[in-house]
This record gives sequence, structure tokens and C-alpha cells, in this order.
Amino acid sequence: MCGIAGIIDLNGSRPLEQEVTTMIKTLKHRGPDDDGYYIHENVALGHVRLSIIDLSEAGKQPLFSHDKRYVLTYNGEIYNYLELKKELEDEFVFHSNTDSEVLLNAYIKWGEDFLHRLNGMFAFAIYDTVNKTVFCARDRFGVKPFYYSEIDNRLIFASEPAGILSVWNKKPNTNYQQVYDYLVFNRTDHDEDSFFEGIKKLPHGHTLKVQDNRTVISRWYGLASCNPTPFKDHNEYYDALCNSVKLRLRSDVPVGLTLSGGLDSSSIASILIKEFGKQDINTFSAVYGENEQGDESHFINLYKNELKNMHFVYPKSGELFDDLDSFVGAQQEPFGTTSIYASYKIMKDAKSVVKVMLNGQGADEHLAGYHYFFGNYYVELLRQLQWITLVKECLKYYSIYNSIYAHKTFLFFLLPSNLQTKARLIEKKFIDRDFMKNYAGSSNVPGKLYDAGNLNDSLLNHFEYKLEHLLKWDDRNTMRFGIEARNPFLDYRLIEGTIKTPSTFKISDGYTKRILRNALNGVIPEEIGTRKDKMGFETPDNEWFRQDNFKTLITDILHDGSFKSRKLVNVDKAQVLYKRHLDRKINISGEIWKWVNLELWMRKFID
Repeated sequence: MCGIAGIIDLNGSRPLEQEVTTMIKTLKHRGPDDDGYYIHENVALGHVRLSIIDLSEAGKQPLFSHDKRYVLTYNGEIYNYLELKKELEDEFVFHSNTDSEVLLNAYIKWGEDFLHRLNGMFAFAIYDTVNKTVFCARDRFGVKPFYYSEIDNRLIFASEPAGILSVWNKKPNTNYQQVYDYLVFNRTDHDEDSFFEGIKKLPHGHTLKVQDNRTVISRWYGLASCNPTPFKDHNEYYDALCNSVKLRLRSDVPVGLTLSGGLDSSSIASILIKEFGKQDINTFSAVYGENEQGDESHFINLYKNELKNMHFVYPKSGELFDDLDSFVGAQQEPFGTTSIYASYKIMKDAKSVVKVMLNGQGADEHLAGYHYFFGNYYVELLRQLQWITLVKECLKYYSIYNSIYAHKTFLFFLLPSNLQTKARLIEKKFIDRDFMKNYAGSSNVPGKLYDAGNLNDSLLNHFEYKLEHLLKWDDRNTMRFGIEARNPFLDYRLIEGTIKTPSTFKISDGYTKRILRNALNGVIPEEIGTRKDKMGFETPDNEWFRQDNFKTLITDILHDGSFKSRKLVNVDKAQVLYKRHLDRKINISGEIWKWVNLELWMRKFID
């Protein structure tokens, strides 16, 4: 994993060396081991390297083909590179053991269709010095980032917005539609726009090609259009998951695991122990103390007799407060929860131990792990006239969780999208009225995420529009400290084999992730396999935001003239809500964080 950067000057009139080296310096945290750049006529490619596979100088990038025609800058890992290399060895002489050389030669042999052969995460650019084309691509689900900007007849791209901003000759402006969707729906990264006006993301599963001074973006992969053979049962799912873990253990540097105590990361831990004898793997967990919000130490400690190298971090309110500037700076765009800080702290501590980190990201999206998916499932049962099953599932949910949350989401999903928006706005009384009027009508979040007639369509929507913001947070946290994140649950074969299975493979008898629970039965500790609650690196921020340090900061922001002048939040209503939070009448740490994060981000990147 690394960082990439590039400039294609369609005017061909400006020197590029100083700019591409500036971009490299800005991205250096992503690749502390090496860096390099290549310039030819109006094209500049930059690279910073985090050495994972083949640590020798042979892995240096930008990488040239054997005849020097093609030049590659690449970020990611191709997990099946050894298998692809065997297919290529009859035609190519390899000079390294890197996956990057495999990727470049695969492109030369098979052309743009080679993307379908790749099992991995990637964002790259290949320059053809003969045809004067630049071919860029991003992986199926958006694990690896690719930002770009078209300005002054130039295409500038980088792994992070900061790389582009470092060579912009103008002050960045805020994309207020993104701010609206963030404040109202707590959604980011649901389309190609970033929070910076004029900086976009290449959508996942897409290519970008520059040829004859034209930029063409095309889709090369779409989960909804795939026609895979669904898994027949949980045994097939288990075999596929084990193979995914096996491929993601390929590394020439130490591999670790973030262990939250939840079903997903615990599944990876149990497979590592049972199938691969990895009792000595380094695991990293965030804990807060028994009975604290977000603490999962009880479940994590179920592995104490099986794992030899368990590491714990203990995030504190004061640490988050002290880290706010660097933390917000690392993410570069607003984000909706302080739970990301737990991961940030883990990576900060883990960087001296491992350079690769496995995690459980992606299981919730293809196995219906979030409880609002019950609402989608109930809508499906209703439309299929399965009345008896619907009643049984509703009663089962209530008996297990003593909650009507799923029933409320069921009713919410039955509403037309315009009423869904109105329902959300009723909850968000703190939004400035004029700001709301200006942007509510142009938001596409309700239709993209909530307008699904059945469970599987909802899962497809989440892969299309929701998963990427989680992957972005993960990428920014890990790469800030020179660590590569790997996601066994995001192997495309696993996703394709599961996504179109019957809904009962995902939800049944009041439980989510049914196929995973069945697959890990007898492998994972029973107490984890039957867990009813769901967390995932949460922080006790309800209490943190009542402590003196944050109380002072939040109060100062809510009374600050610049915050009020932005006219995004009705500060009078926000002040009343925060007072009620301080008085323990409500818990709204999520909303409070968005106000604070947005203001700190604007001060750092916009003002």
C-alpha cells in the first residue's frame, strides 16, 4: 500500500517537477519507505512507498515495463498476484517479487479487461508513452482512494484531497450539498463529490482514461449486474471466507488484526487460530473499562487463552481532545462519529509492531449486520404477502432485543422518499432553516439508500452508496501511520456468492448475519456467535462531551461568531440541545460531534 499522485497538463505549458514533488511530500505519511516520480512531456506521476511485498529496491515506483513503454504508479495489493504471475511467466521475465510488476504485465497482456482477473484493492495510473494515454482504475468496492480535479485544463489526481490541494492555485471552497447530507443524514461519500468543491472521487469499479486531451470515465464493475452462483449453504461461505483470509496473509512484513470483540473481527480471529495456527498473531483492541459505553473487553478476553500477543489501547477524553487537530487533519473531511478515534489510537500504537492490519470491515454490508436491515426485510415480507413470517419475525425481534427499533425502521421504509426526508428534517431541528431550504431538494440520499423494495436491493445500495465512507475512514487512519488495512470480508468472490442468496441466509429468527453465525458455529466462542448487540469500536463520547475540556470547547464553538455566520446550524437551538445533553436529559453526542468536527474542519482547510 502506498500513495499515488499525478498531473496531466493538457496545455503542456507548465513545468511539473516542483508540483509533483510537493504532492509527494504531502502524501509521505502513506509511504514512508521510499518515493519517486516520473515526468515525460505533459505527464507527471508520483509515488510514495510502503513496502509490504518484496522489500527490495526492485519494488520502487513509478515502475517501468521491460521496454520502458508503460509507466505505473499504484496503491494497493493484488492478493492473487502469485496465481496471475504463473499465467504470465511464459511471456514475461520478472525482475521482482512484487504484485505491482504482475499488475503492469497483466495490463500489457490482457488490456483493460485484466481488471476482472484481479482479486484485491487498488487505485493506479498507467501511462503509455507511445500512444500518450493515461489509464486509471479503482477497485470494485472503493477500498483504495482516487481523488481528482480538472482545473485550468489540467487533470490532477492523488490518494488524498490534500495531495491535490497542495498544488491548487486557489483557495478551496466548501461543497455545501455534502455538508447538508452530512448534517441531516450522517452520510458522506455516497456519490463522486468530496467536501471540497471541485475535487471528486473516481467512483469505485470505474476507470478514467485520458486520451487526445479528453477524459472519459467508464464503469468496469457493478455488483448489481453480476450473475454469480450463490452459495448453497454456510459451508461454502466458510470455505470462501477462509480462502480470503489465506490470501490476505500474504506479506513480507508482520500482519496484525483489529479485534473488537464483535462477530466480524472475532470470526477472523477464530479462523486464524483454527485454520492457520496463528495463535501468535498480534491483535489490537480498544477498551474503556467495564460498563463504559463502547467497552467490549468481556468478549475480547474470551480469546486470552488462545492468543499470545494481545495489545490494548485505552482511549481517553483528554487524548482525543489533545489529538483533535491531527485527528481532523488526518481524515481531511468531516466524519460522523468519534468511534473512528478508537481506530486512530490503535494504529498510532500498532505502527511499531505491524505494517499490515486485518479487520472485519464489509461484513455488515453483505450480511445485513445493521439492525435497520430488519426494516428492509419486513418490507420484503409485506410485499410478498408473507404475513405469518412477518408477524413471527417482528415478535421474535422484540422478544430478543426488547426494542421496537426494527419496527420503526419498517414503517420509515414504507414512506415515500419525500416523506422520509421530511421525517429526517423533523428530527434535525437544529439545521438552519434557509440552509435546509436551499439543499433539501437536491439531496439524493433518501432514494439511494432507503428506497429499496427488498433486503437484497438494500444491500446492493449499501455497497453502491454507503460502504465507501467506512473504507475511507479506515484508509485515512491506517495510512496516517504507515499501516496497510486488509478486509477479508470484501473479497469479491465472497460478496458475489452471498449478495443474491435468499434473505433468510442473512436474517432469520430475529438475528442478522445468519450464514456467518452458522458457518462459525463451533469455531467462534458461543457467547460471541450469539451476541445480540452491535458496537464496533465505539467511544464513550456521551460522557466525554460532558467533561470540562470538551465542555469548554463545545461551548466556545456554539457561541463563536464564525460558527454562527456560516448559517448551517441554528446556534440557539444547538445551545439548548447541548445544555440538555449536559443535564443528562438526552444523549446526542453524535450530533454534537458533527457540529464540532465541521467547524474544526472549516477552520483547518477552508478559512
